[in-house]
Amino acid sequence: METAMNEVTKPAKDQARKSKIESYDISRSDETLHLATDLAKFIKENKLTTTVQGKEFVNVEGWQYAGSRLGIVPIVDHVINVSTETELKYQAKVTLFDLRSGHTVGAGFAVCSNKESGKKFYQEFAIMSMAQTRAIGKAYRNILAWIIRAAGYEPTPAEEMEYGGNQPEVKPALAVVPTAAPAAVAAEATPMKAVPAEPTEAPAPAIAYATAAQKEEIIRLLNHPVITRQEKTKMLLNINRLDEERANQAVAKLRKAIEDRENGESAAA
Repeated sequence: METAMNEVTKPAKDQARKSKIESYDISRSDETLHLATDLAKFIKENKLTTTVQGKEFVNVEGWQYAGSRLGIVPIVDHVINVSTETELKYQAKVTLFDLRSGHTVGAGFAVCSNKESGKKFYQEFAIMSMAQTRAIGKAYRNILAWIIRAAGYEPTPAEEMEYGGNQPEVKPALAVVPTAAPAAVAAEATPMKAVPAEPTEAPAPAIAYATAAQKEEIIRLLNHPVITRQEKTKMLLNINRLDEERANQAVAKLRKAIEDRENGESAAA
């Protein structure tokens, strides 16, 4: 009797679960307007904006959230060192992958240089990382700018507003040096002992980020039916921060989870 009752109530529970919107379809205007409302709330609660000249620009995490709700994830295709003798510079390309259709739906290019305002002392890995971050934001901006605008924010990623020339540099005021007294001049004329320079720190080694092949394998495993949407969203939001070692660990972990859950379902059956 109890088994029969469970079979009767199960369809009702499944129907209630399906009625809850877990993702949106970019081709349906009614759904994307709901996404804009959800996105505005998420960005505000998590403070994912940068204010420039009184306007609010959404950080890349906000763009990633919008993309994840549409089932669209970024994949870093390449990061190229285009530095010169006097400039440290990286170029990145990112493509957007639609988990539903299995097709590429957008792309974005970006560069980052230590010649930009405020980046003179950035280490190489930071320049390379910012190029990737900007490319992710640019790729999403190319297809989702109108949704960000509908959410009430400027349709340009905040990271793009960091390029040199957007913020005027404040030049230090020239100090007025008072005329020294004769005794002070004599004291200054006395030779001073040379102070040895402090040893400079060795530059940090460049991070070997996960390859496109590793990311594609992770995405393929995440599409397995036994992987929950929460697990998928968490992994996709951090996929471009993985290095090669952590990417291999993620693949191994996903494969084990799939195997364990499939074996559990077989045993239950």
